[in-house]
Amino acid sequence: MLTYPPKTTIEWERNSIFGWITIIMKVDKIPYCDTGYFSSLICDYLDQHKDVRSYYNHFPKLEEFVAQIKEKSASYPNSFRPILQEAVKKQNEGVLLSKSSQKNIELLGSDSTFTVVTGHQLNLFTGPLYVFYKIISVVNLCAQLKKAHPKKNFVPVFWMATEDHDFDEINHFTLHGKKWVWNSDSSGAVGHFKTSGLEKLGERLPDELGTSGKAQELATLFKKAYEDHDTLTAATRYLANELFGSLGLVIIDGDDKELKKLSIPLIERDILEQVGFQNVNATLEEWKVKGLPYKVQVNPREINYFYLIPGLRERIVFTEGEYQVMNSELRFSESELKEEIAKYPERFSPNVIMRPVYQEYILPNLCYIGGGGEIAYWLELKSTFEAFKIPLPVLLLRNSALLMSEKQGQKLEKLQISLPDIFLDTNRFINKKVREISNIIIDFNPQKEVLQEQFKNLHELAAQTDASFLGAVKAQERKQVKGLEHLEKRLVQAQKRKLKDQVGRMTEIQQDLFPNGSLQERQVNFSQFYLELGEELIQGLQKNLDPLDLRFTVLRY
Repeated sequence: MLTYPPKTTIEWERNSIFGWITIIMKVDKIPYCDTGYFSSLICDYLDQHKDVRSYYNHFPKLEEFVAQIKEKSASYPNSFRPILQEAVKKQNEGVLLSKSSQKNIELLGSDSTFTVVTGHQLNLFTGPLYVFYKIISVVNLCAQLKKAHPKKNFVPVFWMATEDHDFDEINHFTLHGKKWVWNSDSSGAVGHFKTSGLEKLGERLPDELGTSGKAQELATLFKKAYEDHDTLTAATRYLANELFGSLGLVIIDGDDKELKKLSIPLIERDILEQVGFQNVNATLEEWKVKGLPYKVQVNPREINYFYLIPGLRERIVFTEGEYQVMNSELRFSESELKEEIAKYPERFSPNVIMRPVYQEYILPNLCYIGGGGEIAYWLELKSTFEAFKIPLPVLLLRNSALLMSEKQGQKLEKLQISLPDIFLDTNRFINKKVREISNIIIDFNPQKEVLQEQFKNLHELAAQTDASFLGAVKAQERKQVKGLEHLEKRLVQAQKRKLKDQVGRMTEIQQDLFPNGSLQERQVNFSQFYLELGEELIQGLQKNLDPLDLRFTVLRY
């Protein structure tokens, strides 16, 4: 019974070799914080809680972009535009771009053009499904901004995290519950990794995908991405362009000498003055003093840059009066370091603290769209942005969604499982449903109330004697209440055994929708749904995900 809140139905049509096909997708929403999958910091941010207000600039509402546009226009140097545009053109040489992507790259040269950015690691075959939600979110927000501000231009950007070096985070994807892993002994920035060895996965993949037309499309896409491109950066660019280029997506790699040359002042200030370290630490200390219950997402280092050359991406540390590159013989005095930065800015790779600052410095950006963890660490950065005199962008939680087939939806309805129920952890979910479907009442609260009323009289009597007797009465009360709670749990367990068939069916459908007890979008690769929906997967997401509707979306197809 997916009625939380009342559903809407979106329809669209597309031409195919079979003629005009009408697809109906039913949409339900649930507040993010009712899902149980988002942190207290993100929930407070979405609620615009007063404790969080000082850590962001403008909230993600359409009307607040007016001020963001004004601030970015005043701070972004127009001299950067031709350099940015030329760098993006050069990065995309040899890529078959759509007309809309070509147009958007040309628009980057205009002072009336702004970007909306999301970014992600170079996950194998795009990795988890939520990468699609990120990209669809930037595309859709640009369309909404264009409608609200027709005289300005808005370009959706996918920022490839080519400089990351945690290979284990990106070397796999999951299809039909199986983990497909790429093994490589390369080191350094993952974007530089050669794709050799991936042809072995490509040879095995068709057996898993099957023989349908959509399966052949996916197998070909994988093969062309990883066998026709030498590096992981090139392969990922090809994939993203093939899947989303028709939507006007512009793909940018920050690992670029000309772009990093613009950021030389940032590199110097962070390394020599420790700007990021001081400001983020001040923010975290402020949280501590205020007693805010937020988990620290990232801790700053004294120096938030790595030294990057082929096969090496290592931290820079200041020790014994020198700047040293960890796990190497490289050392610099301050003057030597300044000279190195000036000559080879491409060798200085920002970490998680300085990457957002670098990104916002070189782009005419209005909004960053990311997951809960990303938005959490951006909320640590406002004072750092202020120190560099760069406007903090609007921070927008990307769309999150659960894709549910019509058959799965019918199962939920038959089992009388509501939308909020399905998001509960398995134990709470099963316990709640067993209580609901049992032909006996499993609720000992009335007995507890009677017990507590009886002990109330004993409390009054004990108050007239001494403290030791009062303590004994309270201990006995706790013991008997716990006894009732234990009996209640045993009764629930007994009913689970009695209703094991229904429990089994409920557990099975929840596991289908929440693999490994996690959100579907964090576990499953897009290919699993592409096999069913083909191109309609992206079309359906684009038409049904609203980036400014800050609720979790359930799409039933």
